[in-house]
Amino acid sequence: MKKKKWNKILVVLLAMVTVMSFLSGCGGKSAEKEDAETITVYLWSTKLYEKYAPYIQEQIPDINVEFVVGNNDLDFYKFLNENGGLPDIITCCRFSQHDASPLKDSLMDLSTTNAAGAVYDTYLSSFRNEDGSVNWLPVCADAHGFVVNKDLFEKYDIPLPTDYESFVSACQAFDRVGIRGFTADYVYDYTCMETLQGLSASELSSVEGRKWRTTYSDPGNTKREGLDDTVWPEAFERMEQFIQNTGLSQKDLDLNYDDIVEMYQSGKLAMYFGSSSGVKMFQDQGINTTFLPFFQENGEKWIMTTPYFQVALNRDLTQDETRRKKAMEVLNTMLSADAQNRIVYDGQDLLSYSQDVDLKLTEYLKDVRPVIEENHMYIRIASNDFFSISKDVVSRMISGEYDAEQAYQSFNSQLLQEESASEDIVLDSQKSYSNRFHSSGGNAAYSVMANTLRSIYGTDVLIATGNSFTGNVLKAGYTEKMAGDMIMPNDLASYSSKMSGAELKETVKNFVEGYEGGFIPFNRGSLPVVSGISVEVKETDEGYTLSKVTKDGKAVRDEDIFTVAYLVTPQNMEVYPADENMVFDGGDTSVKDTWTAYVSDGNAILAEPEDYITLR
Repeated sequence: MKKKKWNKILVVLLAMVTVMSFLSGCGGKSAEKEDAETITVYLWSTKLYEKYAPYIQEQIPDINVEFVVGNNDLDFYKFLNENGGLPDIITCCRFSQHDASPLKDSLMDLSTTNAAGAVYDTYLSSFRNEDGSVNWLPVCADAHGFVVNKDLFEKYDIPLPTDYESFVSACQAFDRVGIRGFTADYVYDYTCMETLQGLSASELSSVEGRKWRTTYSDPGNTKREGLDDTVWPEAFERMEQFIQNTGLSQKDLDLNYDDIVEMYQSGKLAMYFGSSSGVKMFQDQGINTTFLPFFQENGEKWIMTTPYFQVALNRDLTQDETRRKKAMEVLNTMLSADAQNRIVYDGQDLLSYSQDVDLKLTEYLKDVRPVIEENHMYIRIASNDFFSISKDVVSRMISGEYDAEQAYQSFNSQLLQEESASEDIVLDSQKSYSNRFHSSGGNAAYSVMANTLRSIYGTDVLIATGNSFTGNVLKAGYTEKMAGDMIMPNDLASYSSKMSGAELKETVKNFVEGYEGGFIPFNRGSLPVVSGISVEVKETDEGYTLSKVTKDGKAVRDEDIFTVAYLVTPQNMEVYPADENMVFDGGDTSVKDTWTAYVSDGNAILAEPEDYITLR
């Protein structure tokens, strides 16, 4: 009798083990299935995350897209690539073929795709490798040129410039009446760099110019490449002449954007180099403003353009045809006209590099329509070297320290200098955690970051928006720069508050369900990350609903008291619907600075991840 009883118990136990193993296997397969169905897209800006990404996801509801605010830095993607963390789709604004060359073998060749075929060859040539392959495609352009105060020109009866000679004449005429004809915010590296190139856009786009650019950007070129001796010496001569013609001097090197805007608004400045968005901004203020191109010495007119970003796909996608097709569908949606219209800033026209996108110019760019129609939109050379060296050399030219020949020699020698030794490792991560969101548990990598930061801030609970962290936690040695890049780059701030359990639940609800004027989660991966508590969320056709908040396995009671840290951008915090009794402290120190200070001494320890969310 006793023996039969134990046999029955054994049978029941075996059955339970079998069922548990089966369920465990199903859970594992479910996570694997979610990973296989997810396409990861790294965006370079929070602005894209809040306006562009929701539109993309809405157009392709059957594809789960994990949007991440990465970094506007190709070094960041080189690090991910070296440590097995390269995402499916990459975007980067501060970009050059030269800096992207180490990634070439890890990226898809897009040269035969419809997306590449739609790009005007004039622009695609800037992205074509020596072997004819194309890894990166540009989206719509941010136009840079001269923002011009027409009211001042009319007041002093000075003709608007139509070529370089009349541009110089206008500067001289304004100088005679005590008004600055031209200056710009030369405290910034990009202004120095774009002025140097914009003045010679015609020559840099010539056969000789493209030949040098291809050599400089060639991924197969293992040696450092300097300037050529055909196009570039003349470019520095034009820069020297421009400095003399416009009266640029040492004091201009201290001017920032706000200084330029103040001079323009007060009628002390007739023209400055900047973005076309300034036209609408000043017209809205009642200043009659237009936009003019760079006037070339050969009579041509060119606009300096910066792609809002370049986009590339991970070559690993070619190993799975289903995933490759999904990624291409995401890419095509990202490059569509409606999607591109959600990228441009208020008051800017959609200037696309694609033939599939119709040109529709507003009044703000009417004076440069012929330039655009001629495809005279120069894409800047924007390698890290060009940013830093342009700032150094052009500044020295403006201050009078360098003439054209000295500037050319200095720029060339700095390009040829070998890179300095690598930085010290400050964070040695012994484990790797994925940033793929799972319905049961959440995002392991983000949980590691949230748990570690909660310890740093010393609070009971931490709540972070879904774009707070930049991807996988890798099994790798992080330099201070790479460790800092683990935090979203666009002014993520920390706030703290002491609140009741009822207030905590209401706060979590606002982060999960969204609030007026603030960020509203648009897919699973955009749900907030929490630490110190667990949440249960219901997914509906309308969005997401908070069902439960627990701490240590027990439901949070209304009368409980918690200290809470929030990681959110200041813009979203400004419109947060807090009642008069809820006080938020902080916001002065960025999360990136706090995190970098923590890891900089080399003793940082990453917390373990936790299952913080259940999505039903």
